[in-house]
Amino acid sequence: LLVLGAALLACTQPGPDDGSGPVMPMPPTLPLGGPMTPETIPFEEVARHPQPGMSAPSSLRFVPGTHLVTYLHDPAASLARKLYLFDPATGQSRVLAEPPGGTVDEEDLPPEEKLRRERMRERGLGLTRYAFAKKAPVLAVPLGGHVYVQDDLDAPLRLLVSGDAAPVQDPQLSPDGRALAYVQDDELYVVPTAGGTPRQLTHGARGTGRTHGLAEYIAQEEMGRHHGFWWSRDGAMLAFTEVDEGPIPVFRINHPGDDRPTFEDHRYPFAGGPNARVRLGVVPARGGRPVWMDLSMPNLAPNPEGLPPAEDDVYLARVRFMPSGELWVQLEDRRQQRLDLIAFDPRTGKGRPILRETSDVWINLHDMLRPIASGPFAGHFLWASERDGFRHLYLYRTDGTLVRRLTEGPWQVDAVHAIDEANGRVYFSANAADLRERHLHVVPLGGGPARRLTSEPGTHQVALDEDHFDAFVDLHSAVDRPPRLTLRDLASGEVRHTIYETDDPRIARYGLTPPELIEVRAQDGTTLYGALYRPSTPAPWPLVVSVYGGPHVQRVQNSYALTADLRTQRLRAQGIAVLKLDNRGSARRGLAFEGAIRHDMGNLEVRDQVDGVRHLVAQALVDPARVGIYGWSYGGYMSAMALVRAPETFKVAVAGAPVTSWDGYDTHYTERYMGLPQENVAGYRNSAVMTHADNLQGHLLLVHGLIDENVHARHTLRLVDRLIALRKRYDILLFPSERHMPRRIEDRVYLEEQVWSHLLTYL
Repeated sequence: LLVLGAALLACTQPGPDDGSGPVMPMPPTLPLGGPMTPETIPFEEVARHPQPGMSAPSSLRFVPGTHLVTYLHDPAASLARKLYLFDPATGQSRVLAEPPGGTVDEEDLPPEEKLRRERMRERGLGLTRYAFAKKAPVLAVPLGGHVYVQDDLDAPLRLLVSGDAAPVQDPQLSPDGRALAYVQDDELYVVPTAGGTPRQLTHGARGTGRTHGLAEYIAQEEMGRHHGFWWSRDGAMLAFTEVDEGPIPVFRINHPGDDRPTFEDHRYPFAGGPNARVRLGVVPARGGRPVWMDLSMPNLAPNPEGLPPAEDDVYLARVRFMPSGELWVQLEDRRQQRLDLIAFDPRTGKGRPILRETSDVWINLHDMLRPIASGPFAGHFLWASERDGFRHLYLYRTDGTLVRRLTEGPWQVDAVHAIDEANGRVYFSANAADLRERHLHVVPLGGGPARRLTSEPGTHQVALDEDHFDAFVDLHSAVDRPPRLTLRDLASGEVRHTIYETDDPRIARYGLTPPELIEVRAQDGTTLYGALYRPSTPAPWPLVVSVYGGPHVQRVQNSYALTADLRTQRLRAQGIAVLKLDNRGSARRGLAFEGAIRHDMGNLEVRDQVDGVRHLVAQALVDPARVGIYGWSYGGYMSAMALVRAPETFKVAVAGAPVTSWDGYDTHYTERYMGLPQENVAGYRNSAVMTHADNLQGHLLLVHGLIDENVHARHTLRLVDRLIALRKRYDILLFPSERHMPRRIEDRVYLEEQVWSHLLTYL
């Protein structure tokens, strides 16, 4: 949900209109402003992906053992990507790999791949994923349910495993590149990359409702764990999950847009209900009986009732093989206020505790556990914690003894990129310079201040040459600077080569104007960050608030994604101001800022958005009688809540795919912020849109895809039922064949037309 909201709203993917009557016609003339200059942005462009300037290279990597750089890109600024290789010796890029037989259309993908793309919020086509072996330049590429390999950088892609019988899922190369593991038809297999007969490693799941080697729904959707198996560092063993979703009730989703009646069934873990039962086993790569790790969790504290945690009350959060051969596992309790790091012996399944994190708010999972295998700090590991309110780095010995804290301050570490073990340095990204920016830093493991390596204001997405530690690639952008990809010196940060520079004619054609980054003071004195899109017409203007507002997302960043938002730019050019504001609960501001909404969603967030509107009204910039709001996913929830909890401020809203009652959303996400429904009855009631629906005065447009398997369409329909009981008018737009992310271009164009019509009609 949270990643989705970021993808949808930052890339302008909200939702529109229609409802208790026929679809509203488009106004014959534009009632605000005048003709847009320099050129009207067509709805087809608003709905198109990627947005102007946002077709930059992605999936940046260095080829193991070389100075070569690889990335996914399409110079034609479409979604059909190829794999490119940049050679610093020549300063040139060339196509390294492309889909055999041309780009696969999304409609032709197997159902499993379509659902994986939903989990990953992936829109790209063509070659969308690739991976090198950690210790060899062997390349694996999944395409359309099949797996291809490339033996060296001059060889063509070669089909290794066919998905004709059943799609191949989550293929992963062994560290030396000599074998590939994958899941097919619910079981785990290994095949030599040179070719040969695949070896089935797991047995007994197929046809039973269980799976071997696949991450369960909750892990993929909410925990950021997309894998269900892991190679050992020497390639001799694989750890894997056995997932039994039997305890979870079936939720059926009908496909009303199909010519013939069809449906799909999902095991959906509703808040307060049972989770999947997950076991963790280790099996030799050559085959054999698995050894099961003891996840009974005697080292987890009892719950408030004094009872030990049930099997489905423990989350398998992260798994990693260490240099010692131990399997280190992160286990999280149901209430997500305790996280245990445990070292398991893969030969016996017995574990020993390493450390425990606790929180009075909640535990935010991360991927910053890094072992140190050599150099002066061999036998140590890197860890991240929010124990002081901001996520920072700590150095530990493998027995769990804390050595030292490495970073500190009122800012957070976003990601660890690499550890230079020989020289005792950690390279990481953080927002220390400005909470709305992202920069590369380095800090010594032996202690001392961190040093920033990127200087240009904005956001920097980087990848390091971990074999030589002399260079990094940097994809940089800011609100006034489209993305640029450079190869830089790691010591000085100086540019060696420019690999890509944005050249998108749509930027000038549509006169894209960067927003103004502003600060708003909430009523209690808290500083909130916003982005204001000012029209060129005289103030006061009508105002539309574009909102997400949920945890784990920060929308207001010094990034060109803000400028590339064409829906916002179309509104601005038409004489409507647009405000984006990160309220309490949003990310990268520390745990206190994020945790202010704990057990009471949709309250403080709305009040912060109201303060944003008041800030602009006080400056005579906007007309207080003409204020609207729109959003998608959590932003859809926020839009509906704003209309019913602040009717004196908001007059019109578009709520796309909204959660309308948190008892209808999943366990891991909902319970992290709201607690268990049985323990927070009043909080769940007050955080439901239906509870406040009698306050509805403005014009509400609800939008939902009817086959949404994440935020089910019943959320919108439950709210509709309540509105009917209260005799409140509403408009509704349903997409019979869309999931949580509208994907078909005809649906997205129609959506944009209806959003536009609804906002302009009632503003």
